[in-house]
Amino acid sequence: MNMSMDEMSIMVYRLVSMVPEGRVCTYSDLARALGKPKAYRLVGKILNRNPNPVVVPCHRVVRSDGRVGGYMHGYEAKRRLLEGEGIRIDGKGMIVDFDSVRFRLDKINR
Repeated sequence: MNMSMDEMSIMVYRLVSMVPEGRVCTYSDLARALGKPKAYRLVGKILNRNPNPVVVPCHRVVRSDGRVGGYMHGYEAKRRLLEGEGIRIDGKGMIVDFDSVRFRLDKINR
């Protein structure tokens, strides 16, 4: 699947917008959903330029090992947003019960 950077950005933002409050997905999940499983770093770069984090909740995208990961407004802001949605995070920045709050993009109809 060949797509321009703009098309890819739109698809990433659309997918992230589907992640419900209180759930997370990973950068790798997004890359796989785009048909580009090795593009997880590119997904992160796209989300770092997210023009509207209120509409596209990029704080719900985390690392594949369950760590919170980076955020355009800093780690603490991301942690507060996730905890405000009911997601528990331990002292090492790991999401508690990661598998139970992980939203599986491969299970949705697009």
